[in-house]
Amino acid sequence: MTELKIGYCRVSTVDQDLTAQRDALAALDVDPRRVYVDHGLTGTNRERPGLREALAACRQGDTLVVTKLDRLARSVPDARDIVDELTTAGVRLNIGGSLHDPTDPIGRLKQRHLRSEDRGRGQETKRSPRSP
Repeated sequence: MTELKIGYCRVSTVDQDLTAQRDALAALDVDPRRVYVDHGLTGTNRERPGLREALAACRQGDTLVVTKLDRLARSVPDARDIVDELTTAGVRLNIGGSLHDPTDPIGRLKQRHLRSEDRGRGQETKRSPRSP
């Protein structure tokens, strides 16, 4: 079976233009017919039809391509959940030309780092008072 590149792009407001993202995806060899779009939806809302369709289109061995991480997710927990979903499905993630493959050691390291970033959010570090 042929491995495919599935593209996803998003803009937050209806006044924004998708042209730059579509052009960047084309430059990354994503077939324009395989680009899924959310227009006028914020990244903080996981209920995005274009993202849902893009994730559903991905099969094992495929690559989901986005131009920048903030087009995919706007929070560390959301990014982690999406990466976990892709990893479970055997799908690689390409962010602006940088491939994140969960099956190689560097990809697993990046995934662990993402998890540790999430755990560290909201926790304050206790410091010892300074001596005069």
